[in-house]
Amino acid sequence: MGAVVGALFVGVDGGGTSTRCVVAAESGEILGRGRAGGANAVSVRDPSANLLAALLAALGGLDRSRVAGGVFGLAGAAQARALAERAWSEAELPGRPRVVPDMLVAFTGTTDAADGTVLVAGTGAVGARVRSRRIVRRADGFGWLFGDEGSGVWLGRRAVAAALTALDGRGAPTALIGPVAAALLGEAGDPEDVPALVAAAYDRIAEAGPAWLGTLAPAVDAAARRGDQVARDIVREAARRLGRTARVVGEPDGTGEERGPLVLAGSLLTEPTELARLVRAELGPRTTSLPAGDGAAGAAALALRAALPPGDPRAGEGHRALIGRTFADRPERRADDGRG
Repeated sequence: MGAVVGALFVGVDGGGTSTRCVVAAESGEILGRGRAGGANAVSVRDPSANLLAALLAALGGLDRSRVAGGVFGLAGAAQARALAERAWSEAELPGRPRVVPDMLVAFTGTTDAADGTVLVAGTGAVGARVRSRRIVRRADGFGWLFGDEGSGVWLGRRAVAAALTALDGRGAPTALIGPVAAALLGEAGDPEDVPALVAAAYDRIAEAGPAWLGTLAPAVDAAARRGDQVARDIVREAARRLGRTARVVGEPDGTGEERGPLVLAGSLLTEPTELARLVRAELGPRTTSLPAGDGAAGAAALALRAALPPGDPRAGEGHRALIGRTFADRPERRADDGRG
């Protein structure tokens, strides 16, 4: 169907640590932004409430009856769809939103290409092959217990384990003991009190979810850059595993499709981390990668494309306008800043 003049399109990118939402016009102009806590159903306590908070923050002052479509980029399938539909209904928006994998909106938030590959390493980790703006192949993304190799949670879990094994004598000495102990017990705690560290770690995960482990990732990366051998080994192994994930989903499948761009998404790969450097080295000099853009804008672009007839030039124009914009267009509003 054709998009209605004056229609609004909602895009949501729900990650393990934060949820971002944009509301855009058909032209690609961003009219509203919102942000709230994480929306990963596996690692976050109340993802639906965070989705709703981000929606309400972005929609503040806008006519909700003009919303013509919405796309949520979320991890998971059936459970994520239920969460998105609940938030959409509680925001009193018309129709029903479409739910797509979070790595797809990372891809469409970076490029208007129809085909390519995306590697995500943030709180979680996953790789995917994109064809015609749909995920056709994926690797990992199995959650903190069974996968997400090379993710922030993966790094944090290994940091805690490395600190504990160093303290009980099974592992090599490591500078990770200090930041792990500080994160668990505070600066006044005893960094060698193993029972207290273990209890505190389980308490943190029970209270905040496994995503809390991802908050230790910067300390691991920093220790690796300072030369701590244990941290360096952890980060090198993370890079090796992420490189393997990217290669698996990027292999040609015999269809003759264009390889397209490789998008690197997630804070561990888009910020100047040691892990990002090692991942690029792991992928090799012949691999050209793009740092991910705004996943919420990518989700809004998908909503716009779904509302326009196939081949309508407004789809590409709006998509390119959306991903060409930055957070400077309008200050991002947190859900708790009193303006939602």
